[in-house]
Amino acid sequence: MRRITLVLVMAALATTVSTGNAPAQQDVRRLPVKQYVDKMKAGWLGQMAGVGWGGPTEWKARGEILPEDRVPKWNPGLINQFQQDDVYVEMTFMRTLEVHGLDVSIRQAGIDFANSGYRLWCANATGRTNLRKGIAPPDSSHPQFNKNADDIDYQIEADYSGLIAPGMPNLPIELGEKFGRLMNYGDGMYAGQFVGGMYTEAFFEDDRVKIVEAGLRCIPAESQYAEMVRDMLAWYEKNPDDWQQTWQWIEEKYHKNPIYSHGLWKLTQPGGKGGQNIDAKLNGAYILMGLFYGKGDPDQTIVISIRCGQDSDCNPSNAGGVLFTTMGFEKIPDRFKSALNPEGKFSHTPYDFPTLIEVSKKLVRQAVERSGGRVEKTAGGEEVFVIPVVAPKPSKLERSWEPGPIANSVFTDAEKAKITEK
Repeated sequence: MRRITLVLVMAALATTVSTGNAPAQQDVRRLPVKQYVDKMKAGWLGQMAGVGWGGPTEWKARGEILPEDRVPKWNPGLINQFQQDDVYVEMTFMRTLEVHGLDVSIRQAGIDFANSGYRLWCANATGRTNLRKGIAPPDSSHPQFNKNADDIDYQIEADYSGLIAPGMPNLPIELGEKFGRLMNYGDGMYAGQFVGGMYTEAFFEDDRVKIVEAGLRCIPAESQYAEMVRDMLAWYEKNPDDWQQTWQWIEEKYHKNPIYSHGLWKLTQPGGKGGQNIDAKLNGAYILMGLFYGKGDPDQTIVISIRCGQDSDCNPSNAGGVLFTTMGFEKIPDRFKSALNPEGKFSHTPYDFPTLIEVSKKLVRQAVERSGGRVEKTAGGEEVFVIPVVAPKPSKLERSWEPGPIANSVFTDAEKAKITEK
């Protein structure tokens, strides 16, 4: 009897050990490839709609809400935004990824950005100038060399990073470290990683609060940008219907308070009407204003982001892109797509809209495989992305007003020779 008991105990132990050592089955998300393409196309279109609609209002309202009667009426032809930095800069990043792959080095990314020929402003312009001078990344964005490091720039051009990464939040974080660091540092870079993180979730979720929470998990919790996102979540919960009251709370904390509105990063000093503020946190809050208070309506989402003021074409571009991704191209009202010119070329890039879609389709397959995912086929032959669920791993905490040491990074003579634009 004792022998039988001993055998049973040993068998139980063996089962326990075997089960304990067996790898746990990883959770996955499934996304039909056809659905991915529909949503990705919508995301690109939403950016173009937002920047086109808001373009005439840019910097027209600074420290004040733009009156409703000053918002232009939507014209279907406004969708053709091929000369806007809100869109064409990220085409350079897409081209770098297309040519060199997702594992491209930050130095190659810097060379390609240095060779871009379009007009730039603020952090983008300073970062590119630094690169052309031979200051290699990451120093091209370090506050010692770039006094615009907390500006809006990577925030407005990070949409690409989520549109090729459905359900893969660590890819926008990684791409932020490669492309965002060319011109931004700290909150300026986190802003783009946050935007990319929202897109990754928008392929699976239409609850805008959950989408914002997903983006929040992609950035350091101790950063002021993360604090702004948490404030917006709390203020929306407290006050879900009066966006103009929430605008006042944003104004007091993120425009007028010098603890959050750092004077180094302004075109002019903030503090009421006439205060032109291009800080990523303030303008990022206006993205969320549109997403939250637009209640899922594409017109209201864009218009509210416009009426918040400041950089009022960039902010509705991000808000429109995220919202349109949740909707999908087929569900977007015809007024936003009927006049799209398929032959229009984005400034100084090889891309028109159809080519952009094809490149996105190519890169997403690489991203899925690189993440440990795969493509399956249903019994009916439909392709489905199978994407492992992973927790995001945010970048380390940095503050532009208390920056860490520079990397003493310079381009070699051979690298300088590859930079043909001066």
